Amino acid sequence: MTTTPPRDAAGEPGSTGDAGGPADVDGPLRVPGGPLIPAHELRWRFSRASGPGGQGVNTTSSRVQLGWDVAASAALDEHRRGRLLAALAGRLVDGVVVVTASEHRSQRRNREAARARLGRLVAQALRPPPPRRRPTKPTRGAVERRIAGKRQRSETKRLRRPPADG
Repeated sequence: MTTTPPRDAAGEPGSTGDAGGPADVDGPLRVPGGPLIPAHELRWRFSRASGPGGQGVNTTSSRVQLGWDVAASAALDEHRRGRLLAALAGRLVDGVVVVTASEHRSQRRNREAARARLGRLVAQALRPPPPRRRPTKPTRGAVERRIAGKRQRSETKRLRRPPADG
């Protein structure tokens, strides 16, 4: 696993943005309406990406994979951990959720994209389910209008038939 300091598009090391935000790629990840994921729990992997980049695409490791061990995270209480494990069950491999970003040419921008994607994914999984809809009975007027419409369609179709000889 590589832990080189991130570089911006000009190749300069550095960090911009607020602490915990997507632009702060080395700091903790602040999930909107959720936990603050410590930086030491985030696991980064880098590889060569396909796509735009010209000659440099074969030499730079700009594709980013960001992993977070939900099952072993100290940032979650038992209620949130259970909700995340249930909501992300299809994406988890041994309790670890992994997001990938390779749409940008620079590794730094892909790291920002991966952090933002993980933050959105966790926030969406922690969102409580919507309240259940209580089924209601149609009003008497609605039932009568539906029956009247059916009668009207029936009469229209009856008038389109050829006359019966007999």
